[in-house]
Amino acid sequence: MSGPAVDSAVSPGNSSVAIPTDIGGHILDLDEDDDLEVFSKDTTLTDGSSFNASMQTSPASMINQYKFEEDDADTKDIFVTVDNPESHVTAIETYITYRVVTKTTRSEFDSSEFEVRRRYQDFLWLKGRLEEAHPTLIVHPLPEKFVMKGMVERFNEDFIETRRRALHRFLNKIAEHPIFSSSEDFKIFLTAASGELTSHKKQGPGFLSRMGDTVKAVAAAVRGVKNRPQEFTEMQEYVEAFSQKISSLDKVSQRIVREQKEYLEELKECGPTYALWSQSEEELAESLKKVSGCVDRCCKETEEQVKHVNDHLIPVLHEYVLCADTLKAVLRRRDNIQADFEAKTEALAAKKADRDTMRDDLDKAEDRLEWANNALKSDWTRWQKVMRTDLQTAFIDTAETNVSYYEKCLAVWEAFLHSQKTDAEGNGKVDFS
Repeated sequence: MSGPAVDSAVSPGNSSVAIPTDIGGHILDLDEDDDLEVFSKDTTLTDGSSFNASMQTSPASMINQYKFEEDDADTKDIFVTVDNPESHVTAIETYITYRVVTKTTRSEFDSSEFEVRRRYQDFLWLKGRLEEAHPTLIVHPLPEKFVMKGMVERFNEDFIETRRRALHRFLNKIAEHPIFSSSEDFKIFLTAASGELTSHKKQGPGFLSRMGDTVKAVAAAVRGVKNRPQEFTEMQEYVEAFSQKISSLDKVSQRIVREQKEYLEELKECGPTYALWSQSEEELAESLKKVSGCVDRCCKETEEQVKHVNDHLIPVLHEYVLCADTLKAVLRRRDNIQADFEAKTEALAAKKADRDTMRDDLDKAEDRLEWANNALKSDWTRWQKVMRTDLQTAFIDTAETNVSYYEKCLAVWEAFLHSQKTDAEGNGKVDFS
């Protein structure tokens, strides 16, 4: 396991897993037309059963399939932009679509540039397909598809822009992933016309098939795993500790921003008050006008500082809150695959008839488990590196913004003090030395 575990007191993982209190990672999401979202905690779930058991794959070949190479920015060959949101009103619904522009030099694409329009349920479909094909790889989280009580209205411009940035980041994380970026579903999402995409979406597993996968996932969760490898137990403990810390930081940061906005609204009332006061205090008029100007300038700087934190730090923190939920779902799917293998092993030991057929099923389950384990270990290392880079960049950017903000406000008030000293010394009234 790469990287030290988060230094937080967490309960060690048990050798067997009880039914999870939140089985959102196993239950089908049937409300695909819901476009009311900011960030998505729900993971389109499968226990990994989309892996074709008839594939003649050896563990060695599966390990080779998931070798993750270091990305070189100079060799990036696909660029995706999400912009230009549009509201659409029909007789039965109102929804938002976004323009998705792709520029690429990849030979598997028919052109070097594509432009399509997509709505939220299309992004949700892509995420689900990637999870079905690669159950133990880490798919970046989508914006939540529901708004909590008290949040902004559905089509508020700030809300739409927040969602657009999140969708843009989701697609770019997919484009940067060494496996997902080569997915046929990703290519279709980026290039297919709306009608073609709708037709392709209907080719996925049917309702009964998905329900069967869900039942298998729940059954595996009930059985639990008996001998989870230590590295995955440590991984689970890391995720739990990371989730606790990032969730706390997210909540505190959002509360600070709310309080700063309240402070800003009150500060905006001070400038006009000082200006009005100057009209009735002849002796203090100039000083009061200058204080009013200083407060107004600090208001503008405070507004910029709060906006920066709200636009750049808060989204990254919340994004990794959702990443923690995604990691928990990935670890559950890995456990489900191991539970299936263990169940087949026990079944083979208990029965004497049809042992050849059961042995064949067991070998496939073992291959599938090794594939899942190696995929997760490789992607876990990649995810940790990206996470640390993202958070470090956000923290440094915020620190630089805060330093700049305080320096500007300090300069405003220092200029005021200098002007007062000059006036006082000129009048011979006050000695500031």
